[in-house]
Amino acid sequence: MRPVAVPIGRWTWATLVQLLLLANTVLVLYPLVIMGLSAFKSTREIFRNPFGLPARFQLDNFLRVWEGTNFPLYLRNSLVVTTGSVLVILTLGTMAAYALARYEFRGNELLYLFFLSGLMLPLRLAVIPLFIELKALQLINSHLGLVCIYGAGGLPSAVFILTGFFRSLPRDLDNAARIDGASEAQILFRVILPLVRPALVIVGIYNLVPVWNDFFFPLVFIQDDRLKTLPQGMTVFMGQYSTEWAVLFVGLTLAALPVIALYVVLSRQFIAGLTAGALK
Repeated sequence: MRPVAVPIGRWTWATLVQLLLLANTVLVLYPLVIMGLSAFKSTREIFRNPFGLPARFQLDNFLRVWEGTNFPLYLRNSLVVTTGSVLVILTLGTMAAYALARYEFRGNELLYLFFLSGLMLPLRLAVIPLFIELKALQLINSHLGLVCIYGAGGLPSAVFILTGFFRSLPRDLDNAARIDGASEAQILFRVILPLVRPALVIVGIYNLVPVWNDFFFPLVFIQDDRLKTLPQGMTVFMGQYSTEWAVLFVGLTLAALPVIALYVVLSRQFIAGLTAGALK
């Protein structure tokens, strides 16, 4: 048996790709590590040794943020708005995508293109009409108003992603379920949705991160401090003449943990969904 020779060009290209991925990983993770380490330092230590390890890992900053500020309230508000928005996007996007993918009717493609047009127009361009509409509906300064905005903004991407996955499934599954006496709702929830679970995870994470990090719409539509979300509430840690950087880094670290933890838990399905989409 002779050893299989690996072409030099292919080996060099693979090594270069791995080095680029490694450099990108360091570039992404390094600021997060510095942010997490700074949460254990005092403000003076942050300026003295910004990139080094803390002298001692103290939890005083975390207790100060959790007990001495409105951070728990801001965290709860962000959880309410983000969870509500993602549920609206997944529910309405799934039903719309299922109808567009599995039923033939006049105007099907036109309606699909109408949803896709939402990917081309930033929702922030319509902030003045949105403000007028929410004011008429008495949804200014409410979490429901934010959920409606985020839900409308996330529907185009949800319909785009889910429609492609629904269309890739064989229609024999629907016909077999109908022969067995399943209703249309049972076909969707018991037959189709389990097969497109990775796509649902992709849609959820794709819309969760922008909603969780959004600062613009809460700034425009939320005035009461008790209703502020995390990005807007974090501004109270920055003063006009001085900033408690240690407290700010603690808030940023705690704000990033839920999204990082959720991605770690769902990373396998997320990657599986991306791979399936690439193969299709």
